[in-house]
Amino acid sequence: MKILAIDTSTLVMGVAILEEKRVLGELITNSHKKHSIRLMPAMAQLFEELELTLEDIDLLAVTKGPGSYTGIRIGVTTAKTLSWAHQIPLYGISTLAVLAENGFHFNGWIVPLLDARRERVYVGIYQREVEQLRAIYSPQIMTITKLLDILKKQEKPVLFLGDDCERYAEQIKMHLSNQAKFGTLAENIPKPSQLGYLAWGKLQQKEAPETEQFAPDYLQLTQAEVNWLKQHNHGGKHEN
Repeated sequence: MKILAIDTSTLVMGVAILEEKRVLGELITNSHKKHSIRLMPAMAQLFEELELTLEDIDLLAVTKGPGSYTGIRIGVTTAKTLSWAHQIPLYGISTLAVLAENGFHFNGWIVPLLDARRERVYVGIYQREVEQLRAIYSPQIMTITKLLDILKKQEKPVLFLGDDCERYAEQIKMHLSNQAKFGTLAENIPKPSQLGYLAWGKLQQKEAPETEQFAPDYLQLTQAEVNWLKQHNHGGKHEN
């Protein structure tokens, strides 16, 4: 079984093709260049190098968020289109779950983190149990202060993952001291091969693939949605 994995949810754009638990090829970039322009050429390059086509793909995987609104839409729309056009089952996976897999061998809490602005973060808390990671806290949005208070009370070693951790590094060190560890450069980048592996695991557990109603999971409203709600609720306040 061959799996095509697509990740455009952050500055990192990644495409990978797996054969079950074996990575056949992976292409990753970490830049501000538009994913909408670069995604299809990246896929074409990988297929060409592996001498494969979409007809060889049995399963699709895509990151569903959180992350960049535009980036997530690009990945999800592309994956849904391929799934519909080629009748390939599709699984959507949290960006945070994909990032957490980079810390699989860490003996403690694994905390993938993405900046959500205004001193807030997209975050999940994971811990290894046998051969998989279990979500102690499912992906959500909270203030960095609340997150650090939760972690401080547990007195467990914590591995922070993600390029955005650098933004909060001083706060993290001040609150958690030696309790806090940070990922390496490679560990801070979500990998499409991990995404494909997680999708394959869902298939093995006989989880139902996504339906036509599958949509991104932003974890918060877009600015356009906030503005619409304000206009239709007489100026009522809503969290962005």
